[in-house]
Amino acid sequence: MSTSSLLWGLLFGSIGLGFFLYGKKQQAFVPLFSGLALMVFPYFVSNTILLVTIGAALTALPYFVRI
Repeated sequence: MSTSSLLWGLLFGSIGLGFFLYGKKQQAFVPLFSGLALMVFPYFVSNTILLVTIGAALTALPYFVRI
């Protein structure tokens, strides 16, 4: 695992924690599950480009999907 993967994982994990807490407090399912996915997926993805792509998509998901 490279340093860039660790830093991107930390960034997306922090964003995921914010989404998770917001979704839990507002009882909104999309930010809740998006935050949970952002906190968990860096453990399973080792490619940095794929990590950034999936992280950006999961970060943008609550903005575009409103349920």
